[in-house]
Amino acid sequence: MFKNIKAPSLNTALKASTVAGLTAAVLATGIPLEITRSYAEAVKVQAPSVPSFANVVDAVSPAVVSVRVENRVNPVADDDGNGFTFDFNGRGFDDLPDALKPFFRQFGEQGPQGHRGPQGHHGPQDGKGRLRPVAQGSGFFISEDGYIVTNNHVVSDGAAFVAVLNDGTELDAKLIGKDPRTDLAVLKVDGKGRKFTYVKWADDNNVRVGDWVVAVGNPFGLGGTVTAGIVSARGRDIGSGPYDDYLQVDAAVNRGNSGGPTFNLNGEVVGINTAIFSPSGGSVGIAFAIPASTAKDVVADLMKDGQVSRGYLGVQIQPVTKDIADSLGLSEASGALVVSAQPGTPGEKAGMKAGDVVTAVNGETVKDARDLSRRIGAMTPGKKVELSVWRSGKAQSLTVELGTLPAEQKDASAEDGDQAPESQAPASEKALADLGLTVGPAEDGKGLQITGVDPNSDAADKGIKEGEKITSVNNQEVSNADDVVKVLNQAKKDGRTRALFQIQSKDGSRFVALPINGQG
Repeated sequence: MFKNIKAPSLNTALKASTVAGLTAAVLATGIPLEITRSYAEAVKVQAPSVPSFANVVDAVSPAVVSVRVENRVNPVADDDGNGFTFDFNGRGFDDLPDALKPFFRQFGEQGPQGHRGPQGHHGPQDGKGRLRPVAQGSGFFISEDGYIVTNNHVVSDGAAFVAVLNDGTELDAKLIGKDPRTDLAVLKVDGKGRKFTYVKWADDNNVRVGDWVVAVGNPFGLGGTVTAGIVSARGRDIGSGPYDDYLQVDAAVNRGNSGGPTFNLNGEVVGINTAIFSPSGGSVGIAFAIPASTAKDVVADLMKDGQVSRGYLGVQIQPVTKDIADSLGLSEASGALVVSAQPGTPGEKAGMKAGDVVTAVNGETVKDARDLSRRIGAMTPGKKVELSVWRSGKAQSLTVELGTLPAEQKDASAEDGDQAPESQAPASEKALADLGLTVGPAEDGKGLQITGVDPNSDAADKGIKEGEKITSVNNQEVSNADDVVKVLNQAKKDGRTRALFQIQSKDGSRFVALPINGQG
């Protein structure tokens, strides 16, 4: 007789099966099942330690401002009543797509975006046109009471200025002074008792090529932006003026960064961003900054007097090339060659003459013409300085009491006079074949008129043109071709391979060294 046995439930069977499976797994591997089901870990790389600029940026950012420059714009009514007449390749405002009209309308009755309109930041209309933003740049506080340094080219076209702090605060700024020669300017804001975070100048004599730098500014009006790079070069001359001595950096600098600071890793200002080299208009990694050593003294003068007083010699100078050095018997191409001393100036009164080479100032060697410009410009008017000059193959010393650089005077800059006069006096020609020149008497009786230049000659290669005059050779005045030949023969006896010709054009005077008898 069979017993009635109750069949196990499905759940009981599954539990038994599971237990049996776990038991089998443990028996087979000796490891619990939960451990064998591990997941792969996320990728993690131990990065090498690299410098961070965050601490520098946190410290200096409150000292950097955006500079908004405003000027008066006289409104001209147009059909849309927005206060301006727009011209887009012959089309007016009504011809614009609807999507673009709000953008251009903001420059009409409502005022530019972020501006406070006709009754805003600078008060009501005064009949002279409304103040509107015309430019944006950067700047930084140099004192706790609100002095701001920026570029002259940022503020030069402005009638009013607004400093926008990194926390968004907008403060009216007053122009204290500007210096176009170094492209520096100083503004001042009234914080009504507020003390501003400010930064100090670095000793840029300690800045080395390859050092890290951080640029902070307002590119394209975006507001506080930080970029980093290294010092790429020192002493760059970009042809902007007689005091060019820029630091070159590869930190990204764009439009709107002008006037902003470049810091070292101690948070000190090593330079002020002022120019970029860019075929595209944007950063290509070549930016130029005014070094702190130049800016420090200029800014101090602007804060004190609103202008910069510079020493003045009153001489036109040019660089000494190797050819010129050879023609004058100098052992190396250094110093500044005097092209002319203007009548009544400190240099002329001290006895400086065309053909002198200034080799030192107060015993300190002059490297080149730019170096002399910077040294004299940095000195106080009225100061007496000792100049070492090379004249007629001998070293001499002159004492000069510096004058004050006139406001519009170009000081100590070399200017190339390479344009021929509009009219040329007829003259009997006489060829100096070895030099590639044909000359004749000058109409005024001073020097020799150049009536022809061989296009394949060294004279042509050096930029000498028909219509210019030769006024001296090796610092000796000449009035005919025989005088030239006499000086050249003496130069040959002295063992020189080149002669120094003073060339006069309508744009000024310059020196050119030419090989004697075609010797290079």
